[in-house]
This record gives sequence, structure tokens and C-alpha cells, in this order.
Amino acid sequence: MYDCTFRVLFWGLFMGVCRAEENTVLCEMLGSPEVPLLTKKGDITIGGAFSIHSQISKPSFSLTHTPEPLTCSRFVFFPFAGEFRFAQTMIFAVEEINNSSTLLPNISVGYKIFDSCGSTLPSTRAVMGLLNGQERTAEKTCSSHSSISHFATCACLSNRKDYPSFFRTIPSDYYQSRALAKLVKYFGWTWVGAVRSDNDYGNNGMATFITAASQEGVCVEYSEAISRTDSSEEVARVIEVIRSGSARVLIAFLAQGEMDILLEEALKQNLTGLQWVGSESWITASHLTTKRYSGILTGSLGFTIRKAKIAGLREFLLQVNPSQDPQNSLLREFWETVFGCSFQSRLPGQIQCSGSEKLEDINNPFTDVSQLRISNNVYKAVYAIAHAMHNLLNCGQSPLSVCSESCPPGFRQAAIKGKPICCFSCIACAAGEINSAVCLPCPLECWSNEDRSQCVPKVIEFLSFGETMGGLLAAFSLFGASLTLAVSCVFFRLRHTPLVKASNSELSFLLLFSLTLCFLCSLTFIGQPTEWSCMLRHTAFGASFALCMSCILAKTITVVIAFKATRPAKTVPQCSAALQRTSVLSCTLLQLLICVLWLIFAPPFPYKNTVHATEKIILECNLGSPLGFWAVLGYIGLLSLLCFILAFLSRKLPDNFNEAKFITFSMLIFCAVWVTFIPAYVSSPGKFTVAVEIFAILASSFGLFFSIFAPKCYILLVKPERNTKRHMMGRNH
Repeated sequence: MYDCTFRVLFWGLFMGVCRAEENTVLCEMLGSPEVPLLTKKGDITIGGAFSIHSQISKPSFSLTHTPEPLTCSRFVFFPFAGEFRFAQTMIFAVEEINNSSTLLPNISVGYKIFDSCGSTLPSTRAVMGLLNGQERTAEKTCSSHSSISHFATCACLSNRKDYPSFFRTIPSDYYQSRALAKLVKYFGWTWVGAVRSDNDYGNNGMATFITAASQEGVCVEYSEAISRTDSSEEVARVIEVIRSGSARVLIAFLAQGEMDILLEEALKQNLTGLQWVGSESWITASHLTTKRYSGILTGSLGFTIRKAKIAGLREFLLQVNPSQDPQNSLLREFWETVFGCSFQSRLPGQIQCSGSEKLEDINNPFTDVSQLRISNNVYKAVYAIAHAMHNLLNCGQSPLSVCSESCPPGFRQAAIKGKPICCFSCIACAAGEINSAVCLPCPLECWSNEDRSQCVPKVIEFLSFGETMGGLLAAFSLFGASLTLAVSCVFFRLRHTPLVKASNSELSFLLLFSLTLCFLCSLTFIGQPTEWSCMLRHTAFGASFALCMSCILAKTITVVIAFKATRPAKTVPQCSAALQRTSVLSCTLLQLLICVLWLIFAPPFPYKNTVHATEKIILECNLGSPLGFWAVLGYIGLLSLLCFILAFLSRKLPDNFNEAKFITFSMLIFCAVWVTFIPAYVSSPGKFTVAVEIFAILASSFGLFFSIFAPKCYILLVKPERNTKRHMMGRNH
């Protein structure tokens, strides 16, 4: 079907690339390429390298003759059965893709799986075998190629300059190393030892850890490196350094091979009493959780790779059998290791393998899928390659032959009268709709973007302190509250003067306090509505203005009583004081009762208004019960009407400083503001509704303040000569 075979690299623990321009000698040294252990032909070939064996031969390199082939040996079921399972997981993913009708249809996916033996050299040979086939690799047949890794965590591979097309499904050790430093700091361990694998994985990981540890205030006493090829004397020396050190916490940035060697020597020397902090390569290794290592590793800490579930994988693993490929030596070696038998001629004391043994009959880590961590990365990597190839092959294919081009984003297909359904015109979707086969409306809290290609969250609107209008209203509110406090100070300082006494100082101070609350209550209307702010804003408004109107009403009643009284003058102030306190308290308590009933039965609550403006969400406070709101507002209106009537009837009383005329003027302003407010409140859109309400509160508060207290402050501060009892008691002509 295709005139070429696609080859994709799929790397395990290590990665290396061979460029002829830079490393011609290395290409020669590699000799003949590695032969895959497991293989299947396909239009697309995915290559994998896994550490299935744990030992590698050491050929002598010479430029005078061809190097001998590398030999991997020692198939160890613990712990390296996991690597064989990784290879089977790769095969499982490939088989799933080949059986899929949507992903890479009519295209077969093959694989070549190589044994890296956990070493860089055979990994590189495996790559050469994948790129160049099984012919001799020489001169400029070496080339770089993109790859995906499931287990290569070395931060060095993140260098895009050196590895521009390297990708992986596991995070870089850069993050793990920094996290280990923070973990050590969290437990207060500021004096630690360190041991690492003597390769890119360990050296880069430990370098990042030491840098991050110094930034966290953690000091490293020693940092030792070991390799699987080290002599027993060298490993013993490292254990002696750890033993003689004073640090009781050991950071072990080791691959499983080095970890096993280090632990064996630690057991020989009875190294105990250390807190081990490990890297992801060994911290979840099941073979280290045995009683044999419990005296050393109990309580170890580290970061693990995320685990997952892969449906159908266990059933696939249970079907692995040498009969699948009788010529495959790897399958026979695996079977012999698992069941402790041999396919060769029977030797004394050795069990003969029949091939009919069943994996489900024994408990083994190969079929244990409860801790799928690295296997899941293998699975994801295969699918990442498949999706990439699917997109690549579908790009630029079967010449285009259509009656009408596909509609661009934001347009829908509309049939053309008298023409086949393949011929259509494109009509723009309406605002709030996105295109599919037809224009679909966006969800209630979303709106279409500019090109009508997708639904995006609507803009949320409310009157905030950060915007100009909200900031100005808040500033006026604070300015009004500051003015009332300033006048209160003036009145308190001059409280013994005739003018302050004549204006009923007790009620004046209470009125100033209520006006301060009226100014400040407007702040509760600004900001994002919440459950508490919605309940507070209306009840604070109702209570503050009820107290204010009650004080003004009491003032008006006091003026009327003072001029209409027929009893001796000494009894009038006493009767007037008791009456004014009672009237203020009772009028305010009645408003509080209305507010409490409102909050109990149908309190205001935050509400997302999507009806008023279709392209945005208006956050506002729903009244809960309109009856409660209008009852609060109506009660304030009733008090203001009573104040106006009484003040109007008393405006011509003969005192030189009759407050009734000032109260009359203030009530005219107050009523005018709130009568104007009602139609403006009903017709204002969005956040302007709240702004109108705040404006009405501030305008009426300033009107009351200036009408009642401005004339008094003028005399107190500018014309103090008029602040005399004689002038207060004078008669108008």
C-alpha cells in the first residue's frame, strides 16, 4: 500500500543518537546492529528498547578488527520481569491499534523490540538496527531520529538544542530532584548524605538535587557514585563512607541495578539506622519490600510514578506462551524462569517444561497489574506515536472533489434549492451559537467566541471597587461619612453653646451617627454579591435610614411640642426628652422587625442574571421577596412623609433658629430623590441598577446632612457672635 516503511523509535531507560558528521568512530565501534528479540512486520514499525536482561558482555574495542557482538544474559525474574512486561504492554497496545477501526485504519503497525541490558551501548546498537535494518552499520548510514521514551527521566534529554525531537511520557528528573529537596526540608533534615548511579540519570539528578538543597538550606555531607560494573571493593568503600558519615539521612538517586548492588553490600556490613530517601526507579520496587531488606529500608520515602489501570492487559499477559513463537528463545527463557523448568533434555533434579503450564495458576509479578506505573507510560507512548502517524497520513491525501467547500468556523451549511445535498451555502451562526452540522446554542453560562467556533464562559459583570464608577461611589461614601464625623466633633466641642443646646444635642448626635451609617451602608452595594453581602446591604440600608428618619421625626415633634405646650416650661424638656427617645426607639425597632421577617422568610441571595444581557452574566442580588424590599422602602417613605408634613406645618414658628424650615427643605430633597429613584431603578440595566441605588442613598444622605447641619455649622464656625441665647430666643419681625 505504501512505498516506504515508517520507523519510529521507542526508547527505554537510555537514549543516544549517532550522527555521522560528529561520531563516525562510534558508528564503526558499534559493529553489526542488534537483532530484535520480538518482531512483527507492519506498514509502520515501532521500535522499543527494554532492559530484559541484567548482564552484558564486555567486548574489547579495537580499530584493527570488527568488535564481537554484545551478549546480554541473566534473565532475572526479580526485578526485571517488569521490563519484559513493559515489552508485552507495548505489544498489547500495538494489537489494540491494529484492531481499531478509527485509529490508523487499513494500516498495519509492526514492532521491533530490542534488549538494552540497561546499558547505553546496546541501546544505541538497537537504534542502529531499527534505522538501518540488519546490515552492517558504517560511515554515513548513521542518522539522528525522533523518539519517545516511557522511562528516560534524565533532565539532560530536555535540552532542545541537542535533542530537538525527543519526547517522553514521564516527567524529567529536574522536577523530582527539586521535590526531593523540598521533602527533605519539610522533615527538617538539613544534614544528609547522597549516593547516585554513575551515569547521566544519577549524575544529573543528584546535581539538580544538590543545587535545590542548598537553596532550601540543606547541606550534603558527601556524594558518592557507583556503577553496576564497579568492583566489590569500590562498593564496599562507598558503604564505609556512608557508615562513617554523621548524616542519618541518605539520598539514594539510584537505578535498580545499582540499588541492588548497594543493598547487598549494606547487608554484609550490617548498615542500619539510616533514613533512606529514594528516587522513582526503586522506591516502589516490590522485590525490595521483603523481610530481607526490612532492617535497612523500613520507612523509606520517595516519589512514585502515577499508577493507572489498563483494561484487558492482564488477560493479554496470561496468554503469553512459548507456543506463540516456538523459535523465540526469549519466550522460552521467560517460561523456564517463571516455572523453574527446562525445555532441554532432562537433567538430574530438573523439571521438564511442557509448555502447557498456566500463568494464572501461580502468583507472579509479571501478571500483577495492580501497580501499573511505567507500563502505563509505555501504553501512552505507543498511542502517542499512533495518533501522530494517523494525523500525518491523513494530511494532504484521495484529490479534493467536492461541490461546496466545508464551511469555515462560525458558519452552518444551508441547502441550495434545486441542488443536491452535497451543494450548500454557508450561513453565519447567530451570536451565542457555534457551528457543527447545524448552529448549536451555547450553554446558558457560555457565549460564542468571535469566530463562532467554540463556546467560552460569559463575561461576569458586577459593580466592583476596581472600576471607575465603583471607586467614585465608594470615595463619595467615605467622604460623606468623614464629614458627619467632623461635624460630630465640632458639635461635641461646642456642646455647651446655646445653638447646640437649642438644636437638641442628644438627637443631633444620634442623627449624625445615623447619617454616618447611611453613607457607609452604600459600600455594601459595591463588590461581588455574596450570600452575606446581599442580606446585609438591604437590611443595613433599611435600618440606617429608619433611624435617620426617626431622629428627624423626633426633632420635628420636639419643635412642635416646645411651641405648642401650655404646661410650665420646666416640664416640657422632661416630657420632650422621654417622648423623643421613645419615638426613635419604637420607629427604628419596627423597621428592624420588618427586616428580620424578610430575612427569615425570603432573604436576598446572589443571582446570575442571564436574561437581561445575553452576552454576559450580571451578578446581582435577588430581592428574595419584593414585598420585603418595598415594605422596607415604603416604611422609610412613610416616616419621611410624616417628617415633611409636621415640619411644613411648623416652618413659620417665631423662633430665630427654627429647625422646622430646614427639616422641610431636607425632606423635599429626600422625597424628590427617592421618587426619581423608582423609575430609574426599574429601567437601569445590569450594574447600573446598583449604581442608581447607591446614588440615591448618597444623594439623599448629603441632602439631609447639608440641609440640617450646614446652617448650624455656618454659625458655629463662621458667625460665632450669633451663637448666643439672646439671638436664639429672638423673635422674627
